[in-house]
Amino acid sequence: MLPIQFNVDLKNANTLGLPATASHFLSLDDPAQLIELSQNSELKALPWRVLGGGSNLVLPEEINALVIAVALKGRRLLREDDEAWYVAAAGGENWHEFVQWTLAQGWAGLENLSLIPGTVGAAPVQNIGAYGVEVKDCLFELTAYSLADGHARVFSVAECQFAYRNSCFKQVEAGKWLIGEVVFKLAKCVSIKTNYGDIEQELATLGQPRSASAVAQAVIKVRQRKLPDPAVIGNAGSFFKNPIVASELREQVLAAYPELVSYPAGPNHYKLAAGWLIERAGWKGRQLGPVGMYQKQALVLVNHGGATQNDVANLTTAVQADVKEKFGVELEAEPVWW
Repeated sequence: MLPIQFNVDLKNANTLGLPATASHFLSLDDPAQLIELSQNSELKALPWRVLGGGSNLVLPEEINALVIAVALKGRRLLREDDEAWYVAAAGGENWHEFVQWTLAQGWAGLENLSLIPGTVGAAPVQNIGAYGVEVKDCLFELTAYSLADGHARVFSVAECQFAYRNSCFKQVEAGKWLIGEVVFKLAKCVSIKTNYGDIEQELATLGQPRSASAVAQAVIKVRQRKLPDPAVIGNAGSFFKNPIVASELREQVLAAYPELVSYPAGPNHYKLAAGWLIERAGWKGRQLGPVGMYQKQALVLVNHGGATQNDVANLTTAVQADVKEKFGVELEAEPVWW
């Protein structure tokens, strides 16, 4: 018998802290439950939504769907060869705790992704990234389960179709799979990355020899200093993607604003710092109703209390409009909207 719950409050299950109630809810701790779900005609008639750590979601107040919370647990070393360790983690594992566990074992590679909220299974969906590293850089393969019939499929890195903050699980395969396990290939020849953001400066402050663990500590310090704790003030982390624009548009903006923050992003394209654009558009620390852009980091949308999905939508639209008017640049929201 499936332990289905009804009218479940999800306010504490999304880091923005938006009020939301799921009409049907299942905490999934065994992939076999998906097979049983697929044979239940009553539940199959509902839309299905997969819930990880709720750190990249904008929820409506009423969710007339079956919400499947991924509670799969486990992490282990699968094997090793001369080049790398192959480490597996279940989709419901806490991402930050998993990263710190790998470092404690002496396996480097994920240190720049420390303190990112969410679960292991959600990390590939968004292709999470920070400080010059993306999850695809260390991912070997993953096992996903079909929401149609529960069958398992192994996806290679190529099949995941990773892009900047994107994957096939947000595009052509959206809503079709639940990621049950991810396997990472962590190289034995360590190549730590410190030339992004404030990492070098933080390492100097820490006064420690360069190592993966030291980089993780630096990343944690920087993130804690710049980003609000969801337990204190509701937020979904970086809310807008850094826009990638053609060189011509970048040159136009640069001519008017020589201090523009940008990075090469392939032939004739540049990635612009969305936080810089939002701040220069006058939104840093500014509110619209119960939501606003964070006073310490303009890229982060925060819930000052009592916000709903509509409030978030209104602020999103207002920020996008002002950035478009001022710079001619289109901003895209990063979170998934239900």
